[in-house]
Amino acid sequence: MEEIIKQFVLLWAVIDPIGTIPVFIAVTAGISNPSMARKIAIKATLIAALVLLFFVLVGEYLLDALQIPLTAFQIAGGIVLFLFALSMIFGQSKPEEEMGMVKSHMHQSVFPLAIPSIASPGAMMAAVMLTDNHRFSLMHQGITTLIIFAVLLVTLIFMLLASRIQRIIGDAGASVISRVMGLILASIAVSAILAGFSAYFGLTVTP
Repeated sequence: MEEIIKQFVLLWAVIDPIGTIPVFIAVTAGISNPSMARKIAIKATLIAALVLLFFVLVGEYLLDALQIPLTAFQIAGGIVLFLFALSMIFGQSKPEEEMGMVKSHMHQSVFPLAIPSIASPGAMMAAVMLTDNHRFSLMHQGITTLIIFAVLLVTLIFMLLASRIQRIIGDAGASVISRVMGLILASIAVSAILAGFSAYFGLTVTP
């Protein structure tokens, strides 16, 4: 039970259901139809679930085939996450350029909502690391997969309630939350990069 709680906390941190709220609010800011916003939330959650399930099933084999160590994947994921965090901090809450490039609501569901907000590089990395065939049994990997789906379900619920939150905090509040979460996200990204370098040099360099 203790191991399950630890995994839940880790996956909660990397998927970050609360941090998805301001991103969802920004994506659906120009949509007046609540049913369309719900469809975007559902599609984004399903796409994120498929992406994470892909990394659970074949992520380790893919990295092994390409001879990419987990530490390199962790560092690369941290860099991507950091760049996305910078766009949240310094960019507009609803960039006109990005919204002008969107051709359909499906595109909004994929980017930036499903990837990298929900299925973040950190979440992909965690999906691979927590289902390592060399360390965990099939039952353990199955439990981890169920935990991932449980956190995704919570994320979906939060997005479905986002309109109520938006009415309370307003556009200015959403912008503040987005920037604060961007700062937190940047800190997590830097931590992932440093941990990746530390693990890499710890394996190759004798202190």
